[in-house]
Amino acid sequence: MTEPYDLITMGRIGVDIYPLQTGVPLAQVETFGKFLGGSATNVAVAAARLGRRTAVISRTGRDPFGDYLHQALRDFGVDDRWVTPVAGLPTPVTFCEIFPPDDFPLYFYRRPKAPDLAIRPEELDLAAVAAARIFWITGTGLCEEPSRAATLAALQARDRRGTTVFDLDWRPMFWGGEGGASGAGGATGAAARAAARPYYEAALRHATVAVGNVDEAEVATGLRDPKACAEALLDRGVELAVIKQGPKGVLAVHRDGRSVEVPPTPVEVVNGLGAGDAFGGSLCHGLLAGWELEPMMRHANAAGAIVASRLACSSAMPTAAEVEEFLAAR
Repeated sequence: MTEPYDLITMGRIGVDIYPLQTGVPLAQVETFGKFLGGSATNVAVAAARLGRRTAVISRTGRDPFGDYLHQALRDFGVDDRWVTPVAGLPTPVTFCEIFPPDDFPLYFYRRPKAPDLAIRPEELDLAAVAAARIFWITGTGLCEEPSRAATLAALQARDRRGTTVFDLDWRPMFWGGEGGASGAGGATGAAARAAARPYYEAALRHATVAVGNVDEAEVATGLRDPKACAEALLDRGVELAVIKQGPKGVLAVHRDGRSVEVPPTPVEVVNGLGAGDAFGGSLCHGLLAGWELEPMMRHANAAGAIVASRLACSSAMPTAAEVEEFLAAR
């Protein structure tokens, strides 16, 4: 193997089909754009745009959309060697509606099963996973077998080497929420959260960084107060807990006692989807650079704000120069 990757992410990949019209219900949209998508993939793209050497572990269908994703990854400078097809499963597509500033419904087409949930433990290049400077996994990867076993196997092989980030990434519909298998129903569903929590706790035992919003942190900890969530995540073994608080900004708490709360960077929002992935790519960039908490959070907030001010996700990820220019103007 050559030099270790700066970042390897493992998780969702798919095609985002986004309206080219804002404020229009999906039923009335006439024109769409096609983009590389999936949270773990977007994080790898975001870090690559900042100059980092990245790769993705995921799966596609054996179809033209899968071919498109490979080409898009290469165009973004992300290594696609561990993105392979799964026979009989279509490449996922995701539609969204765009109602700025804060309503962006998502519609996932991942049936009968998403290929990225078909990753098997025996298929993993565990040596590369262990050697990466940062390894990034998501909560979605824990929702179904064999992806769950593969994710936990990768974490065990990693054995807390370097930096291991757990993106809490709560998508209740993948766990039986939204009134499906979750008896509680609702936007998240208590039964869905309860089903997920043991697997979140298992992953946290191997992670050094946990990042997510308050809803996602609640799945992992059972708590909703941001500071209490951060402390609970530290108690579960991570060294750094990052809690995104929406309009209140971001809270970062380190095991060594350092803590910072950074306000958001105001922008005119076009599409909020992908902002969290830009934040994640920037977070990895800052961790690799050894930045202090405050400049790291400010840079990550700025990267997210830039993407929120643009239509797409992957192709909207900013370069280092764009983030620096954005921060200098504030």
